Amino acid sequence: MKLKEDLSPMLLLLFHLMVWIYTFITFLPSYILSWVSAPDGDSYGSEAERAKRAKARSVLGRPEGPYRAVSAMKRLATSLHPGMDTLDKMFEYAATRFPRRDCLGTREVISEEDERQSNGKVFKKVVLGEYRWISYEEVLTAASQLGSGLASLGQRPKNTIAIFCETRAEWVIAAQACFMYNFPLVTLYSTLGGPAIAHGLNETQVTHIVTSRELLETRLKAILLEVPRLQHIIVVDSTPTSWPSYARGISVHNMAAVQKLGAKPENAARERKQPLPSDIAVIMYTSGSTGIPKGVVITHSNIIAGITGMAERIPNLCEEDTYIGYLPLAHVLELSAELVCVAHGCRIGYSSPQTLADQSTKIKKGSKGDTSVLQPTLMAAVPEIMDRIYKNVMTKVEEMNCVQRTLFILAYNYKLEQLAKGYSTPLCDTLVFRKVRALLGGQMRVLLSGGAPLSAATQRFMNVCFCCPVGQGYGLTETCGAGTISERGYRSSDKPHPRGEILVGGPNVTQGYYKSEDKHQEDFFVDENGQRWFCTGDIGEFHKDGCLKIIDRKKDLVKLQAGEYVSLGKVEAVLKNCSLVDNICAYANSDETYVIGFVVPNQKQLLALAEQYGIRGSWEELCNSKAMEELVLKILTEDALTAQLERFEIPRKIRLSPDPWTPETGLVTDAFKLKRKELKKLYQDDIERMYGGK
Repeated sequence: MKLKEDLSPMLLLLFHLMVWIYTFITFLPSYILSWVSAPDGDSYGSEAERAKRAKARSVLGRPEGPYRAVSAMKRLATSLHPGMDTLDKMFEYAATRFPRRDCLGTREVISEEDERQSNGKVFKKVVLGEYRWISYEEVLTAASQLGSGLASLGQRPKNTIAIFCETRAEWVIAAQACFMYNFPLVTLYSTLGGPAIAHGLNETQVTHIVTSRELLETRLKAILLEVPRLQHIIVVDSTPTSWPSYARGISVHNMAAVQKLGAKPENAARERKQPLPSDIAVIMYTSGSTGIPKGVVITHSNIIAGITGMAERIPNLCEEDTYIGYLPLAHVLELSAELVCVAHGCRIGYSSPQTLADQSTKIKKGSKGDTSVLQPTLMAAVPEIMDRIYKNVMTKVEEMNCVQRTLFILAYNYKLEQLAKGYSTPLCDTLVFRKVRALLGGQMRVLLSGGAPLSAATQRFMNVCFCCPVGQGYGLTETCGAGTISERGYRSSDKPHPRGEILVGGPNVTQGYYKSEDKHQEDFFVDENGQRWFCTGDIGEFHKDGCLKIIDRKKDLVKLQAGEYVSLGKVEAVLKNCSLVDNICAYANSDETYVIGFVVPNQKQLLALAEQYGIRGSWEELCNSKAMEELVLKILTEDALTAQLERFEIPRKIRLSPDPWTPETGLVTDAFKLKRKELKKLYQDDIERMYGGK
């Protein structure tokens, strides 16, 4: 999608003259170099030609599939290296190849202070120092000692152990310890509520749990009486070193103390029982977006197969890469991404959404965010994060003076055209997009989006402005974050593209749900050839070049009273591109004739709109204002029509929410997926009002 040009004819002429001169000077050298360097002799523009080639084909030649990547038509890859068929072997192999290279990095906290905002709220701000690194060799030693120490505390092979912790280096060390000693790792999101935490711990019957000091005090302590089997709590923080007595005589240990115990000669000499590829590596509890979290049973071979497929899609991945880790490691996207990086000797620097960039909420003004210090080359993100970046950059573009804004828009549209032809634009990248790239450290070469659909506009914008490919991963916890496709529902005979429910099959498909046989039989099955399949609930279509497009979600489809089907996810994806919207939930009742919506407005944009129309009041008063609702709805409707939504898909009434939806509020998951049941419950009175009930 091009940016709208409203430009001076003279500036337009000058820009195109510069581009013509630059193209004339550089064309011949670029043509010769690209022809010489192309391994198959392709001429200049071969990137565009490669983009048109088939990516996947139907194995049986039928439109319903199953489909496989062209490179995997004969068989699916199952491991990165021969013989490396379990996660402990994979890390030991990496530690042998890259013993002294940096592996895991954490920034030291120099100072913390409270900062009072204009609205009276107090935010904690931090000043962070440089990254401190531990090598692959040191991580292996730390993991080995921790595993040995846990065994000394009574943890046994094939008995579950839980990790309930923020994304940090200690999470990975604990996970590697569990992989080495064959302790199935139960992962829980750090934002889950008490009942969900207790459910996961009791269902898996854990006796040991790894957590942080903060989560122990704020979440875990309150439910200890509800988890009768729990005996040992291992706290990853170094302080305090002594703990008060807890309910039922539960013992609390610092991770360092457990590692010291494991390093004792009599414990270190104890033989460890290594896992088999078929052994359970992780029981990963989902975020609970549709109800009580489910435990997905994932074997070592499942994860190895999943990350093998992921690695094939990251070009030139090597030990020179730096990955920034900040998404929840309890999410399959982040865990898979970090395991891929570790397998290739990359270094991983840890961050958080609150400290990611210079402008992040916890970073003190004038100090550096994590991307500026780390300068990562690889990053995974959920669409919510990328949408925020897109809106922030576009807001800054609107604030530019006329000449700067003109140059940015011309450069953006020019680069868009060149990318479509398969050409690069080094001049634009250097002169125009360098400052945008600096928002993520300036060295980014691959961005991966997952967890939810990323809008085409945001994906293209990130591709253009950050000067690197932006890939969308499609997968689920149940498929270890990777996938292929078969078909069900809709019609495989649909024209011009076969459509249906996406089924994923392969060695990455997990073993099902822990102690949930009914749900297991509903979502998983084994075909006559012994192949395991997972029914995703997503609706997709295959294009001629083998590209898969997700077009709907079965559970998001609502049939209105007049018979029209509305995809709530589609409506939300379109309207989230509006600068006035930080988040939106579309809602429809089958007994009604129209869609409604709950909107978290962008504070800066809404205040500007209120000032433009002379509407005064506090933030809460503006969000509760009927006049503001009507103004925002008018703008949303215009944007929806521009994006070619049908009239019946466009919300007819909305409710503005003064409070953001965060994982802490329980209204979205850690991956920022909407929890529709919780949102419906919160806005029940508004639903009745908007549908005329009162």
